[in-house]
Amino acid sequence: MRKFGLIGYPLGHSFSGKYFREKFQRESIEDCVYSNYEIKSISELKDILKDPELNGLNVTIPYKESVIPFLNKKGPVVEEIAVCNCIKILNGELRGYNTDVIGFENSLKEKLTVKDKRSLILGTGGSSKAVAWVLKKKGIENLIVSRNKSPDDGRITYEELNRQILETHTLIINCTPIGMTPKTGDCPPLPYQWIGNEHYLFDLVYNPAKTLFLQKGELAGARIKNGADMLMIQAEASWAIWNS
Repeated sequence: MRKFGLIGYPLGHSFSGKYFREKFQRESIEDCVYSNYEIKSISELKDILKDPELNGLNVTIPYKESVIPFLNKKGPVVEEIAVCNCIKILNGELRGYNTDVIGFENSLKEKLTVKDKRSLILGTGGSSKAVAWVLKKKGIENLIVSRNKSPDDGRITYEELNRQILETHTLIINCTPIGMTPKTGDCPPLPYQWIGNEHYLFDLVYNPAKTLFLQKGELAGARIKNGADMLMIQAEASWAIWNS
């Protein structure tokens, strides 16, 4: 039996398990299982890796960066941004990849226009680094927004956002879990009064399908998209890596 799974904490609302179980059933894949490994510390990964039938893992919050020391080899993106969300296990060797960049780039392009030349990235976690990598590749300037100021890397706080910044940064990507089930009444503290029909709001959150962040954007006439397509694309990219 070939085993795959997801490590993270918490995993109560994870997408991957359901997706792969349905995939295995739909495609009559009978020699594979996919499990959630909800671990409270990355140190618990060593016990999971003792299973000789384990072929691959997805990695989610909060371990996309702390898993790096476990890797024997790294793909080019992981080497550059030190963020890994997919591991292939071959002959006891862990090879790390980042499929978030594939999922985000392919999902983003559906509603992206040539006018989207500058972006705001909300959050500073592993996903935000993957998003920044894609935007840099596409020649889109980005500004990181966080609750904590960090002049050294150009990060600004939500309190520093003003009309000029909002009007010149038409692409806004939420890379935080704000607004995710069960806290659906929350949204990033943006000055939403300066968002209009020239904006594109992309939320990596997929549950609920339309977060308060996206609802506010839609009311202002902005293009909106959630993270569901991104997750499906990166899941299939992981499957391709595991079977290559």
